[in-house]
Amino acid sequence: MTRTSRLAPLGASAVVRRLAVANLVAQVGIVVTGAAVRLTGSGLGCSTWPRCVDESWTPTPEYGVHGAIEFGNRLLTYVLAAVALATLVAAWQHRPVRRDWRRLALLSFLGIPAQAVIGGITVLTQLNPWTVGLHFLASSVLVAVSTLLVRRTRDGGGPARPLVPRPMLLLGRAQLGVLGAVVVLGTVVTGSGPHAGDADVPRNGLDPAAVTQLHADAVFLLVGLTAATLVALQALGAPAAARRAWAWVLGVQLGQGAIGFVQYATDLPVALVAAHMLGSALLVVATVRAQDSLSGRGAVPGPAPLDLDAPDPLERPLTVPRAR
Repeated sequence: MTRTSRLAPLGASAVVRRLAVANLVAQVGIVVTGAAVRLTGSGLGCSTWPRCVDESWTPTPEYGVHGAIEFGNRLLTYVLAAVALATLVAAWQHRPVRRDWRRLALLSFLGIPAQAVIGGITVLTQLNPWTVGLHFLASSVLVAVSTLLVRRTRDGGGPARPLVPRPMLLLGRAQLGVLGAVVVLGTVVTGSGPHAGDADVPRNGLDPAAVTQLHADAVFLLVGLTAATLVALQALGAPAAARRAWAWVLGVQLGQGAIGFVQYATDLPVALVAAHMLGSALLVVATVRAQDSLSGRGAVPGPAPLDLDAPDPLERPLTVPRAR
């Protein structure tokens, strides 16, 4: 008898992994679309919240393309919520139970309505630069949580096992703190600059040159810490995966620094500002991933491969017990 090869069904763990990746992509994507809203001056394309305008849930013709852009960004939030909900359901139903998956997926999902509320406050306060900055910072936190969820779906779920000496772990955590300061200062710089989301929105009143220099100083510190981390990991013979992860961090940091310098020198062209915001999200992804690479939790066992050479139980001869 000729046997027909069959593909093993997609495992539940693989489903959660793929949904977690989709959730992360959507979280980064909403950062980019939010940047498009601000950089096109469409921040008040919908003049109120939760409705788009007082008399309608959708934009009216007098708001033109700005209304379409802002309303489109609001609609994408529902897509993000659907992906996050699917990820949460898959993580919750997975067996054996992974409590870390459940916690991270729940945080990722609950962050979306929280973000919607912050976005509503931003519109109702006529794009106050401080609430706009808070809106972006919340997105950065959700990107970090979503990155950690992707990482957790690729390990065995055991307790963290350090792969490097404790001082290296502390150095990695310090970089997360400095990265947080860099991102916060970046939002302050944005609040002092020209891209407010609408022509009539006031800025935060800070000196753009002074806050930009402070932001740049924090970036120099961050790059220096990353370079020191790479040298130390090499000297300690750390796992290759950890060294590669931190090399990616350094590469993203240098790219971000180059974009930031050029955009400042060229009076903040829209395309470069958008690229810088995307780079900020990617830097969060790379740094969280690299920090997590300093510890190990084992590998997630995949589905057992199908052995095509194993005897088919249906081909075994049928034996009939003899009558006594």
